[in-house]
Amino acid sequence: MRNFISYKQSLEILEKIVIKTPPIKKMFLTNALGYVIAQDIIADHNSPEFPTSAMDGYAIKAEDIKKEALKIIDKNPAGSVVESVVEHGVCIKTFTGSLMPKGSDTLIPIENVEVHEDKIKIIKEVSAGFAVREIGENYKKGEVLIKKGTIVGFAEIGVLASLNIVQVPVFENPTIAIASTGSEILDLGEEQTNEAQIRSSNHLTIEALCKKAGANTLQMGIVKDDIDSITNLLESSLLKADIVVTTGGVSVGDYDFVQDVIKDKLKAEVLFHGVTIKPGMHILAALKDGKLIIALPGFAYSSTVCAILYILPMIYKLKQANEKLPIVKAKILQDFPRRMPKTIFTACNVEYKEGIYQINFDGKKKGTSAILTNMLENPALLIQDEDSEDIKAGDMVDILLLNQLK
Repeated sequence: MRNFISYKQSLEILEKIVIKTPPIKKMFLTNALGYVIAQDIIADHNSPEFPTSAMDGYAIKAEDIKKEALKIIDKNPAGSVVESVVEHGVCIKTFTGSLMPKGSDTLIPIENVEVHEDKIKIIKEVSAGFAVREIGENYKKGEVLIKKGTIVGFAEIGVLASLNIVQVPVFENPTIAIASTGSEILDLGEEQTNEAQIRSSNHLTIEALCKKAGANTLQMGIVKDDIDSITNLLESSLLKADIVVTTGGVSVGDYDFVQDVIKDKLKAEVLFHGVTIKPGMHILAALKDGKLIIALPGFAYSSTVCAILYILPMIYKLKQANEKLPIVKAKILQDFPRRMPKTIFTACNVEYKEGIYQINFDGKKKGTSAILTNMLENPALLIQDEDSEDIKAGDMVDILLLNQLK
């Protein structure tokens, strides 16, 4: 008799797994996109280092704003340093990005003045310090700008470039091996020879999820339902990958051999086999020589939901990334009764409207855990805890935003 554990317990077990810190490598700035930064990035200078003009205009002393006229004594292009000093009664024409001339503290925009030969008349006043970027406005020396564990995106690349960091220290991404098991399933392009055969999408769906999360993938394809084939698959995959993911073969059927190979042939340490969730209650997780094996159910919707719930967080953990699944609150627009004492993940439509997320089930098909099309368009997963009450229209509920997975 198998002991099923709760969803919360299964997450706690995986959270406690001690994993090796991945190797660190240095990558050229733009090649590091999507990788995880391996150390805090600290500013080694102020930005800007000197007061700088934020607009095209005239550098003046603030006390001179109400003067009848100010004499233009020099021009100050970006990238140059003018020797002239702003005294009372004078100004220097200054351009965006230029250092503010000595003696000045305010910039009058070009559109706020009238120019008469070598003098300006201020026709619209500004406040003292207007359009002047102060020292350290962007960042200050010694400030932690990017924390270790941050995934490199476009903003991080821009900041790293401003710091003149050419080679970025990042963690190596984990490698995930993926396979679908079953003598009845066909791979892409494989010819159907009888009506009982079905086309597998699981291994490719999971590969896409893993790649989107930044993992390297090893596509192992389709493996037939026999002990030797599954044993060879798992043994060869464990040599190359940090996590091995299979779909199918973990239920209670006569031909569900994946669980037998993991337990009896590999002698792996089974962390759990059976979780009170829907879909995916027969999920199995095991450790072998420090490598994680996650055996998912065979139905497409079940395997995809379980991959999101279990594999993606493990990829974040292996990458050392400060990432979590995008779970938010939403308003449900119809009643949704509790059906069973399990944690249930139900596909729904989500829309951001009137300042909140709102969900409904319009057009979602009811049936088995094989309906992957329920994840098309603007999908989310409604999360019902196993001890939850019936949900009423207008309640705020937890949802997982599928289009915001990283």
